[in-house]
Amino acid sequence: MKRVVITGAGTINPLGADVPSTFEAMREGRCAIGPLDIADVDRLAIQIGGQVKGYDEAAHFNRQEIALYDRFTQFALLAARQAIGQSGLTFSGDLADRAGVIFGTSGGGLNTQDENYRAVYETGKNRVHPFIVPKLMNNAAASHVSIAWQLRGPSYTVATACASSNHAMGQAFHMVRSGMAPVMVTGGSEAMLCFGGIKAWEGLRVMSKDGCRPFSATRNGMVQGEGAAVFVFEDYDHAKARGAEILCEVIGFAMTSDASDIVMPSRQGAARTIDAAVRDAGLNKEEVGYVNAHGTGTAANDKTECAAVADVFGAHADKLMMSSTKSMHGHLIGGTGAVELLACIMALRDGVIAPTIGYEEPDPECALDVVPNEAREAPVQVALSNAFAFGGLNAVLALRKH
Repeated sequence: MKRVVITGAGTINPLGADVPSTFEAMREGRCAIGPLDIADVDRLAIQIGGQVKGYDEAAHFNRQEIALYDRFTQFALLAARQAIGQSGLTFSGDLADRAGVIFGTSGGGLNTQDENYRAVYETGKNRVHPFIVPKLMNNAAASHVSIAWQLRGPSYTVATACASSNHAMGQAFHMVRSGMAPVMVTGGSEAMLCFGGIKAWEGLRVMSKDGCRPFSATRNGMVQGEGAAVFVFEDYDHAKARGAEILCEVIGFAMTSDASDIVMPSRQGAARTIDAAVRDAGLNKEEVGYVNAHGTGTAANDKTECAAVADVFGAHADKLMMSSTKSMHGHLIGGTGAVELLACIMALRDGVIAPTIGYEEPDPECALDVVPNEAREAPVQVALSNAFAFGGLNAVLALRKH
């Protein structure tokens, strides 16, 4: 099997418009959750979120492109531009024929749906733009990235709710590791911060009105965010031959289904996935130094995840560092795992552990080292990134310092 490395990373998310600014915000423990600036926000019970503030689509795309690109596609294209640029790759010939794109998203073009439902049902319009379907479809971001860089290999979109990005990146990892593709562009994007997107989530009664405080006894729910992160996964030999800078190595991946409940997480399902990712990577459990938690800030998720980590690692769980960056940028749903992978890269490359901010009071059911409130400097050789989705769909990635 091939070794798989990451040679490019890009992002636009509530913490920053690129990777360096995102790392800086994570180091500072900066909170990007605040009042929402969306239409009809006064009709919402939940009026906070992790928005990409000050975003001007006209600064990045022309009128024809804006007519084709939903906000989630725009985010994906901007992040891909950074990631591919950093990788130094030029796609042509056989490389273009074999390289592909796998993205994760849950809502897809939800902003486009919301705008056009308003146009038809609220304002009474009888026609919509002819490109509405290609603009709102979930595979739009992956397709436009493949078109923009002429990537003619395997390209598709994964939609598994909050695990979408991890599933997408896991599939990209498998393709490079198996030799099917020498390079895969992968990650996730989401833009669900519109009236319809927030109103639907309000119905679940899992949203906080005042902030995201994972693992804290005072936590009272999740907060939504938006944005994208994109990575270049590359065959190590291919990267080495061209002298590419390597950010870290992807060494394992596992995915399972709880097959038990559509919304409640399973301790056993989470534990099986974490354990399988460690085994797929060929690791001793004691080698893992940092876990980027799913850590949504809901009572059920947080205690279930902590119990699962304790089950897998035993006594070593007390030596692990585990944090949730959702406390800073919110829950990007289908795009969240991609942005969270940045925290793993920062831990491996820079030895800086992003904190769980908003931590107020210990919860005996979450009695692990959750790196509360302040970033920590510590050497890390191996990191895991957890994602546990509605529907009982679990996906965990393992990475190693290069």
